[in-house]
Amino acid sequence: MFVRDRMSSPVVTVTPDTPFQEALQMMQEKKFRRLPVVDNKGKLIGIISERDCLYASPSPATSLSVWEMNYMLSKIKVERLMTREVITTTPDTTLEDAAHKMVIQRVGGLPVVDEDGIPVGIITETDIFKTLVEMFAGGQPGLRLTLAVPRKKGVLAMLSEAIFELNGNILAVGAYDLPDPDKAGLVVKVEDVSKDQLVKTLEALGDQVIDARECC
Repeated sequence: MFVRDRMSSPVVTVTPDTPFQEALQMMQEKKFRRLPVVDNKGKLIGIISERDCLYASPSPATSLSVWEMNYMLSKIKVERLMTREVITTTPDTTLEDAAHKMVIQRVGGLPVVDEDGIPVGIITETDIFKTLVEMFAGGQPGLRLTLAVPRKKGVLAMLSEAIFELNGNILAVGAYDLPDPDKAGLVVKVEDVSKDQLVKTLEALGDQVIDARECC
């Protein structure tokens, strides 16, 4: 799965001379948290977030009149508030690599740019969360198992065969690291199989069933 499969597109952008209040209104109306900033050729030159705009908004304790305040705010453009060093990704980047970049850089979204630096979309942590839910069959009924299995070749093959022999169907499977270097964590969701029967079968194979629960 690639960024192009999950990004929001077409992307909504603003220019450096856009009044920041206009950018904020746009984000609030469209329920965006950030907007890419482009130059007159459409090339990405920055990004502005809802937080940037809110920080620039006046305090309720201001002594300025409404007219003075509106005049001053009208002079503040996106250019003054935007972040210029933008962390980006590309449509052909794998989803996990884009997610890893967001984690490492501590950002909630990435503009997606083409080879010319033109924004073609944006991918956010919400898009990643939705994908995670789908990959683990969240919301679908089934039996969810968390396993600690030997870190060796053929483990998934044996697991699949055991489920098949019990006439079960695998809905989702995912792996994660465990503190024990000789063990790997697996999350498996299946349907059409008895929990007690499957747990007994997997434990006989040498797998440790950490958790088994029916989900609906």
